[in-house]
Amino acid sequence: MGFAVRLRQHARPLSVAPGETILEAALAQGVAYPHGCRSGNCGACKSRLHDGEVELAPFSEYALSEAERAEGLILACRALPWSDAEVSWLDSDEIVLHPQRRLVCRVAALDELTHDIRRVRLAIEAGGPFDFSAGQYASLAFGALPPRDYSMANRPDEALLEFHIRRMGAGSVSAYVAERLRPGDAVIAEGPLGAAHLRATHAGPILAIAGGSGLAPIKSIVETALASGSRQPIHLYVGARDERDLYLVEHFASLEAAHENFRFVPVLSEPLRATRRRTGFVHEAVAADFAALDGAKAYVAGPPVMVEAATALLVEELGLAREHVHADAFYTEADKAARSVAAG
Repeated sequence: MGFAVRLRQHARPLSVAPGETILEAALAQGVAYPHGCRSGNCGACKSRLHDGEVELAPFSEYALSEAERAEGLILACRALPWSDAEVSWLDSDEIVLHPQRRLVCRVAALDELTHDIRRVRLAIEAGGPFDFSAGQYASLAFGALPPRDYSMANRPDEALLEFHIRRMGAGSVSAYVAERLRPGDAVIAEGPLGAAHLRATHAGPILAIAGGSGLAPIKSIVETALASGSRQPIHLYVGARDERDLYLVEHFASLEAAHENFRFVPVLSEPLRATRRRTGFVHEAVAADFAALDGAKAYVAGPPVMVEAATALLVEELGLAREHVHADAFYTEADKAARSVAAG
């Protein structure tokens, strides 16, 4: 026996089976529920519980804080009803829902960005058109390997899809991309996904913070904003361990030279030799440069530790409202698997 969950943005109640999350039931019943990772890590499916009881499977504190939970917020992807209930997803500012596509692609180009990050460019052969907002991601399947999520690094108006794929220690998919993927190979892409995208009508300052291959969605956001003729200040901070971990430095330096409203700041946390670059953690560089962020929006992407530290700084020290921080934490498959085990 399941439960009936009334969704305020949908005409008919959802039928949610035992052990099924609200998000799973909604998607299965054709509801375009805002969502991203489906594993309690991104916060894109954050919702308000108006009535009833739900159990929340383990989730990231970044995706849903204790304060938000105390206010009656839940994550639909982790919410298991214990009774009939009533919920609504949050009407976040400018959440955009694009049609979901299954694209048949071919590898158009490959190149090495760093010692462990490879750029993959894909040409869409079937399944389009593919509309997405700068900052979103897609699920990519290489051959018979399981799909993995990677952010688009290109602007939405560009024909080729661009991804920056970092080789992970025990990752079979990233190892395949690093060693075996070749131009002409077929790739299946599904999406778009994610709510940490550019808010196109926002006219205030933009603060973008990237760590590692988190530069991919941030690149898309910054380039899209600049290409649209935006005149507001745009600050890009990129964190890396050492010089060899930085990439596209000349590209962003040229953008900085071409756009007087754009500032590019690379930061090294563990340089092996003397450097003229900023050093320390990337969020510390932001703290040193700003006393407040009135009217700004922040876009943050990269390793979870960096994303959480940057988000805490922006909200707790610089006074930016949490709803103006749009963040994408790059959890590994091992992280997700550990969370799934804990949920079981």
